[in-house]
Amino acid sequence: MAKQKVQQQTGKAGSKKGEFTPEGKRLEDVKQTGQLPYPRLAEYYKSTVVPALMNKFQFKSSMQVPKLQKICLNMGVGMATQDLKVLQSAINEMELISGQRPIVRRAKKAISNFKLRQGMPIGCMVTLRGARMYEFLDRFINIASPRIRDFRGFPDKSFDGRGNYTVGIKEQIIFPEIDVDKVNRITGLDITFVVKSASDEESFALLSEFGFPFRKKS
Repeated sequence: MAKQKVQQQTGKAGSKKGEFTPEGKRLEDVKQTGQLPYPRLAEYYKSTVVPALMNKFQFKSSMQVPKLQKICLNMGVGMATQDLKVLQSAINEMELISGQRPIVRRAKKAISNFKLRQGMPIGCMVTLRGARMYEFLDRFINIASPRIRDFRGFPDKSFDGRGNYTVGIKEQIIFPEIDVDKVNRITGLDITFVVKSASDEESFALLSEFGFPFRKKS
């Protein structure tokens, strides 16, 4: 029964060593336990982040502690109006980055100067929740961010006033899942961390506890 469950989760009956499931888990771990391992950052949030934030903000209940709800990845592809292959490449790269198939975004209005008609596909997006959300956050903080050229940290002024934080990435090749030799065009993307909190200060404290690389103030 456990073996059948693993096959359903991975989509393959037999897989090579070192491969991963769509959730970003090692197949070796899945085969041994018969279930997906709990995300490292999700466990860290419960054991370390919640007590630290309750002490810092003097919360009386753990339900008051800010919590990461979802992560939204958005990639705009203006060249898709001339060549749909560019959009298909962006979709494939977004799937590799997030581990989830993105949805196509279409133009809401026509703009003649850009040769854009209403309903034309011009981008793609993915919304991550649960285990995939924590796995992506872990990889983004510890693997992808240090690969940014001349990286000195993300600014702490990109909060929207409601606790959500958005950061722009200029090159998708910072993610190790992308094979640089197969990339035809450098494309940027926006990443939004949607946080359930009462203020930007609480959201900043939450992301800082996770180890988010904010720029140090001089």
